[in-house]
Amino acid sequence: MQFRTLSFILSRSRITKHTPLILIPQNYQFTTRRRFNQECDNVNTSSSGHSFIDNQAIKIQTLLKTNQNQNVYEIERALNHSQISLSEDLVLNVLKRHRSDWKPAYAFFIWVSRGEEGRDYLPGTCAYNEILDVLGKMKRFDEVHQVLDEMSERKKGLFNEITYRIVVNRYAAAHRVDEATEFFYRREQFCLRLDLIAFQTLLLALCRYKHVEAAEFLFHSKQKEFRMDIKTRNIILNGWCVLGSLREAKRFWNDIITSKCKPDKFTYGIFINSLSKAGKLSTAVKLFRAMWEKGCDPDVAICNCIIDGLCFKKRIPEAIAIFEEMNDRDCLRDVATYNSLIKHICKIGRMEKVSELLDDMEQKGGICSPNARTYGYLLSSTKKPEDVQPILERMERNGCKMTSDVFNLLLRLFMEWGNEERAKSTWDEMERSGLGPDQRSYTIMVHGLFDNGKLKSALQYFNEMTLKGLVPEPRTKLLVNAIHIKLQDRKNESGDVGDVMNKISSLIASRKDRKKNRKAR
Repeated sequence: MQFRTLSFILSRSRITKHTPLILIPQNYQFTTRRRFNQECDNVNTSSSGHSFIDNQAIKIQTLLKTNQNQNVYEIERALNHSQISLSEDLVLNVLKRHRSDWKPAYAFFIWVSRGEEGRDYLPGTCAYNEILDVLGKMKRFDEVHQVLDEMSERKKGLFNEITYRIVVNRYAAAHRVDEATEFFYRREQFCLRLDLIAFQTLLLALCRYKHVEAAEFLFHSKQKEFRMDIKTRNIILNGWCVLGSLREAKRFWNDIITSKCKPDKFTYGIFINSLSKAGKLSTAVKLFRAMWEKGCDPDVAICNCIIDGLCFKKRIPEAIAIFEEMNDRDCLRDVATYNSLIKHICKIGRMEKVSELLDDMEQKGGICSPNARTYGYLLSSTKKPEDVQPILERMERNGCKMTSDVFNLLLRLFMEWGNEERAKSTWDEMERSGLGPDQRSYTIMVHGLFDNGKLKSALQYFNEMTLKGLVPEPRTKLLVNAIHIKLQDRKNESGDVGDVMNKISSLIASRKDRKKNRKAR
């Protein structure tokens, strides 16, 4: 039985134990993936150090990759012969290296959770939460249900608030609104209360993935059950903002103004953001100035929104004026403040100003320290491969770790420059670090190789992508159809095939142009 049939076998396996959490921060945003990982890393920290754990995890990662086309029993036998001492840190490390490849992650987790071969270790809450996140991301909800059932059977306390948040978030991301709502009511089965914070988490997840109408319906239907505070209202208002519906955002803003709840800074910030995104920047600036006059001083997030909006409209001098004004009004800047300026100043090529801002960030440190996004903007402004390494070295010197976004950006740059050797080394490093490759990585490689005339290589990446269960974009499917046409008729040099290829290439180019125009708007 080949590895591609693994989900059939795994769905009939039994699983077992542990998971991490996402609390609602004060500013109503989801806990970031980095914080999620930090919380897991703080659990059961190994005294043997990260380098040893990393080496062991790489050994297992290599083993799984080598045996990926073997049947399940061969994979388990190879794992049994690996003589690796399991721990929560090691299991988490391995699972995080397979965030975009659920089959080996789940095969490994099934083996671990059985507790066979005289092993004392069983996975803990963090490991359970990690595999739930991996499976949910890949929309493997049958397997998610298997894991949840096993958690509930093992013992009380395995299922926690993080488990709830992960599952609700993944349901919402997959547009399974009814199942997300139903899971809220199932909290009591896992010994968790149906409280306002859990309800807010559900609303956050629905609004984040643009199911705002359903979220507002739930909000109104639960008014008698929960005391709806301004935080809950802000979640719905922010949902309409994320959806880009200024009309609905205005309606809900007026509902808040006429209610007994007094708007707070976040309410103002959300509505200002909605106005800015809708192109009503002048109105947003007026409301921003009115906050100062009313004594409701804007916080750094609101200032950042105005600065970014002004920069987008190419009103950079006004943005810099507010940037300087923040100091006078004791509103501390953060990394997002600098990033908004750096992003847009890079686009107009004023690199001396960018360098000045970057030096200031590095000097101040703390909340102003450059992050991966900062260096991403610098990388996007590079013109040739030689410009990349100094930026990566500066990034490393400042203790900024690589992210999947930076890796994908590097892949795109190297493929655009036709430097396939550097693209391949970047791919390998991304794979070793556990930060990919993901759907975007494969899309970049398939399209880049096509543009460079490497049709068979592009097809190999596409096939590997689909075997992993990653769903290709429509434009990628179009491209692959073109590759098949050309490979099938390669010996035929008639103009018909060339015409087909030209038409498909034009169609893909027009799709890209429309996408850029939508982003610009």
